[in-house]
Amino acid sequence: MNKLITCRMKPYIQPFERTLALQELEVLARATPQPTMAIDEEPECFQVRSNKPGQALARELAFWEAVCDGRTIHTTQSLRESTVNVVRNGIPLDDLMAQLPFKNEISLPNRRCLRYGTHGLHEYRGKFFPQLVRSFINIAKIPIGGLVADPFCGSGTTGVEAILANRRTIGMDLNPLSVFMARTKCQLLGVKYSDMEEAYLQVRTQLLAPRNKTRGDYWVSKLSQVDQDYLKIWFDAAILDELDLIATCISERTKGAIHDFMLLCLSNVLRQVSWQKVDDLRVRRELKAVDEIDPIKEFLEELGRSVRLVLAFLRQEGRVASVNAEISEGDSRQISKRWEKWAGKIDAAITSPPYATALPYLDTDRLSLCFLGLLPRDKHRALDHEMIGNREIADAVRKRYWQEFSAKNHDLPSSVCDLISKIQRLNLKANVGFRRRNLPSLLFKYFYDMKKVFAELDAVLKPGASAFFVVGNNHTIAGGQRVDIETVELLQDVAKSVGLEIVETIAMDMLISRDIFRKNAIDSESILHFRRRS
Repeated sequence: MNKLITCRMKPYIQPFERTLALQELEVLARATPQPTMAIDEEPECFQVRSNKPGQALARELAFWEAVCDGRTIHTTQSLRESTVNVVRNGIPLDDLMAQLPFKNEISLPNRRCLRYGTHGLHEYRGKFFPQLVRSFINIAKIPIGGLVADPFCGSGTTGVEAILANRRTIGMDLNPLSVFMARTKCQLLGVKYSDMEEAYLQVRTQLLAPRNKTRGDYWVSKLSQVDQDYLKIWFDAAILDELDLIATCISERTKGAIHDFMLLCLSNVLRQVSWQKVDDLRVRRELKAVDEIDPIKEFLEELGRSVRLVLAFLRQEGRVASVNAEISEGDSRQISKRWEKWAGKIDAAITSPPYATALPYLDTDRLSLCFLGLLPRDKHRALDHEMIGNREIADAVRKRYWQEFSAKNHDLPSSVCDLISKIQRLNLKANVGFRRRNLPSLLFKYFYDMKKVFAELDAVLKPGASAFFVVGNNHTIAGGQRVDIETVELLQDVAKSVGLEIVETIAMDMLISRDIFRKNAIDSESILHFRRRS
């Protein structure tokens, strides 16, 4: 029997989130929501007649605060986000146990919360927010146990949310640090609260204890010689020895997902204890006095914050998640080969791909890639050139790309070709630097690569399955004038050229980034919803 259910939206969400909120509620309830109350001319509460219980809706909704079917039930999503409020001031672990899971008094977020649970681990440029993923899972009608794919997995946002929604997940990325990060964040959801707490206390105790003259295995000495030499350029010898001590302690005291989690915490403080300018995307030198740097203090503060964040989340969840995730290094231009065993079994793809020449992806992560032994320094340049959206290019390669574009054997849409030709024409009339001279060739390579990705994805999705891409526009100066790079519209044209259907495009209000790379924010972003033809 259908029951009248009232749902209350989060009061601070943006117009595009409201659009997604109504879509997900209509899909889950199988009824069109009707507004019941207006505040500042915007409906806050909606009613639906649904045979789905209020408790079930509360477990699944992403952009809603509470559901009422005779009693008020806070959504699981709001409770997860609320765990951040509990740990904000470094709460003692015993108090954490006493306060969670929530009982009567709940301090709900009064603004968007993106860093709950394992989402709050490690800074990452280009991170998109988790509520989007959960709403996409709802809108795409992905069944429990269904398969969610992310061909550009980045920091693991899609994978984590898929697991929390009781779905299976696969992901790939060319950046080894991204893969390590995504895999660790997913695996942590399957860790026991007691194991995490015990490991944290052991590592903390050992690092605060008086130093022994001898230690166990040394971390840095096991790295390649090229990495050791590179790290000595960016860290004072005494600082590098302290970092070695921390990494060795982690290796001796922990294992599995907890071991990787602590290394991730260590990775997140490398910039601030190095001679690297902290808020710069590139690795640029900024000498600091050694007596102003305390790696153990910085690490323990980062570890304490991160442990509390994860422990609060695990305590609120009250269960160990069933982690069914396969995250691996791979090229998204070879999806059909890498994901051959899942071809025709993928229920949806949810991703935020690289943007056209926007970020120096690998360059940003140099120190972590070397220190964690994920990618030797002498392998960085070759892999960087393979990255989609890469903005570094040798002159000979630039010329080769332009010859390929000029030969017109690439079958790119006319909209893309017109933009590239315009920028090239304007730059030829002006005396421009090498970066602007490179841009037409780089744009050709970017859209050509993305065409391959769309075609490969089309080959592995289930018939009728959805693909959600969060993408951003950009601009350049060519020949002294501004030229908008309308990536959103251009990628729609590219996707259509390989047979994907465009379901809708939703413009997103840009959020003010609070991470260390906020100076490099993209002009605007949109959600592209594609569908594989049935």
